[in-house]
Amino acid sequence: MGPPAALFQGQTPLAVRMRPTSLDEVAGQGHLLRPGSPLVTLADPDASAVATSVILWGPPGTGKTTLAQAIARSSGRRFVELSAVTAGVRDVREVMQEALTQRDLYGQSTILFLDEIHRFTKAQQDALLPGVENGWVVLIAATTENPSFSVISPLLSRSLLLTLRPLTDDDLRMLVDRAVADARGLAGGVALGDAARDALVRLSSGDARRALTALEAAASLAEPADSGAPLITPEHVAQAVDRALLRYDRQGDEHYDVISAFIKSIRGSDVDAAMHYLARMIEAGEDPRFIARRLIISAAEDIGLADPQALPLAVAAADAVQFIGMPEGRIPLAEATAYLATTAKSNAAYLAIDAAIADVRAGGFGRVPPHLRDAHYPGAKRLGHGKGYVYPHDSDIGVVAQQHLPDELRGKRYYAPTNHGQERDVQARLEKIRRILDGG
Repeated sequence: MGPPAALFQGQTPLAVRMRPTSLDEVAGQGHLLRPGSPLVTLADPDASAVATSVILWGPPGTGKTTLAQAIARSSGRRFVELSAVTAGVRDVREVMQEALTQRDLYGQSTILFLDEIHRFTKAQQDALLPGVENGWVVLIAATTENPSFSVISPLLSRSLLLTLRPLTDDDLRMLVDRAVADARGLAGGVALGDAARDALVRLSSGDARRALTALEAAASLAEPADSGAPLITPEHVAQAVDRALLRYDRQGDEHYDVISAFIKSIRGSDVDAAMHYLARMIEAGEDPRFIARRLIISAAEDIGLADPQALPLAVAAADAVQFIGMPEGRIPLAEATAYLATTAKSNAAYLAIDAAIADVRAGGFGRVPPHLRDAHYPGAKRLGHGKGYVYPHDSDIGVVAQQHLPDELRGKRYYAPTNHGQERDVQARLEKIRRILDGG
């Protein structure tokens, strides 16, 4: 026997029932909800004359629709919602005309919530301009894509761009606990164990809607415990979302162990192991930006000049993940992982900078040679700055015999290129360069 059927029958989805009715109930987005912020001002019923339009940019499930509805309720404004999937230019113009009528005849302001504005054509967005510019509506537009590439410039310039962040684990725990206890939610009709709560948080990846949907599905599977209230277990969560539950704590040992194994698999050129650990992190809801940052570090630390294309490719993968989000972001992450794991490796640049830093920390530094010092300010030449400096471009080969290190470190070698990949060419070239620099 599961929980009482009355908890689920004939009701709207849990995520809809638990939608906040005021900004005070909104989970997360504290950086946008400080006193005096644009959203808080819009929600103030005493600031009804404020007609600032905003574009909310953020991942799914971070509260874009919720914020718009809460602002409308709190401010007493009329709320109209349009979706780019179903609305056309005619629908937009009708909303604008009705908003103008409501304002002029009844003194009521209208909030137009426009979901997925990035799907609107230029013509549809142009139809919004008169209403936004003249204050007929307060536009709150939502998008999961960078508005700089999907929203026309005139609309961008007339709106504030606000970036929403994925909900933190603490935000999601609070949200789930509230849904279990609140009369609008499960009204205490089920119990939720700590392990099941943690599983819901991990699987939701910062998405409130996903967390509440999974909670509702898991609650429908729960069986009564000895106390009588059905208990939601991690097994119910796994069954509800049809995914195996990975042991993975984004703040604990598993987080560090898996990312360590991931990087060491890339360093060891084991592309299959690297893909395995990448998949584990993705499925556990690891922040894809964290994975991308580690790939950039790997490209610089473990590959270096053995393959100079590795670092820009890793940076491009990080940019792609930021731009397209997940789940599609897994593809550039996988591409970068495969490239880094299979290309030539060298840690020579990494060792070089650490050796140089060690010398500096140990006091191994001296004054910059006079011929290398800045000679462009008044009086510099009188001090001998720049005297004797030889401009390398005046040489046929672009390198001249000249001292660059301080006297105390003259002849010191930090960078020792390997014979791996393209660094082999660097090694041969560097030997010639060093001979010329030393006057050979």
